[in-house]
Amino acid sequence: MSKHDNRGIFKSRRAFARHGEIAPQKVSSAIWGLFFKGLAVVLGGIIAFAGITVLNLTTTLNNNTVQLVDANGKKIKPADLKGAINVLLVGSDSRAGQASVFGHDKSVLADVIILLHISADRKNAVAMSFPRDLMVPWPACPSTSGGGGYLPQSLGQINATISNGGPGCTLLTIEKLTGVTIPYLAMINFSGVIEMSNAIGGVEVCVAKDIHDTYTFLNLKKGKHVLQGMQALQFLRTRHGVGDGSDLSRISNQQVFLTSLVRKVRSEGVLTNPIKLYSLANAAVRNMTLSNSLADLGTMVAIGGALKNIPLEKITFLQVPSRGGLPAPYSGRVMPVYEKADMLFQKLRDDKPILIAKAQPGTGAVVANPTPTSGSTPTPSPTSSESYLDDTYRGTNGSQTTCSG
Repeated sequence: MSKHDNRGIFKSRRAFARHGEIAPQKVSSAIWGLFFKGLAVVLGGIIAFAGITVLNLTTTLNNNTVQLVDANGKKIKPADLKGAINVLLVGSDSRAGQASVFGHDKSVLADVIILLHISADRKNAVAMSFPRDLMVPWPACPSTSGGGGYLPQSLGQINATISNGGPGCTLLTIEKLTGVTIPYLAMINFSGVIEMSNAIGGVEVCVAKDIHDTYTFLNLKKGKHVLQGMQALQFLRTRHGVGDGSDLSRISNQQVFLTSLVRKVRSEGVLTNPIKLYSLANAAVRNMTLSNSLADLGTMVAIGGALKNIPLEKITFLQVPSRGGLPAPYSGRVMPVYEKADMLFQKLRDDKPILIAKAQPGTGAVVANPTPTSGSTPTPSPTSSESYLDDTYRGTNGSQTTCSG
């Protein structure tokens, strides 16, 4: 090799630093580097956790669903979530697969039936309770619980529809009665009430007079109580301990709990807090049967979001107008007061507001503060498209506190 070639090689090698000095890293740079690395780890953990929790919830949802069908057996499709939303909420008294403390009664009845309607403009909502002893026409129903279903009948007790054909038959009965299309169903059992009340950290209720119910074993002294777990379930099921002992009194008592629950969820930002929302959703999906149309996290989140900005005074809790005093064999049962109930059903079909200015809880509850107190939210004046129900309708709204009594 020539000298010239050697010099060329040496020149090319000198083009690279053999022992280049590295400038010392500044303390601030090191700290920021650690910060961003730590942030990346945390974010990665959150994303992984979110993925796992979503997968767990989705798996649980898909394992406990019911397919809704119409009277002809055709699948009921989900609704457009940009419009009005209707969901049927059913509380089942089934003991199957639950703790022995609930007893061993083999009957399956709908203890609680509530139609939730959220307006398309997201400015108002109504939770309409149907007495479990309500006598109504039954439509033909293909079973959603594995049985043979049943033919239509002119009159039957509404809570028995679930035992004869499953929760989907209860939904079809409410649709026939109201004329409202209901594409979503959620059914909760005893354990679900207990776990969800625990997940929310309990619900404060006021009791106007002592409650002693030898059927549910609920014993509460006059005053305020934070109810969760078994005690929350006992409170929601009691009827012998409040009012005249009827199911209408129980509905009034349930609204004491439900309005307080709505206020707590709103004040603590549960619907916007991912951790609290997950805890509540986890308790719900493990103890609820949902329609296939509702068993989707996106749908559930959309419905929760539809409720979060509605003013409390425009979230109405209402009893379907009904009357007792029926002759045998319907003694102890109630019938709808159709001239009053049909007006409410028409408003639901037309997506018109159903508002209550002043609580009229009926038997089983009393108004906590009959006169406005300082700092209370004044009742807004109705707009041209709104009107308040008169005081012959039984119910309240989310801004008003009622007490069991």
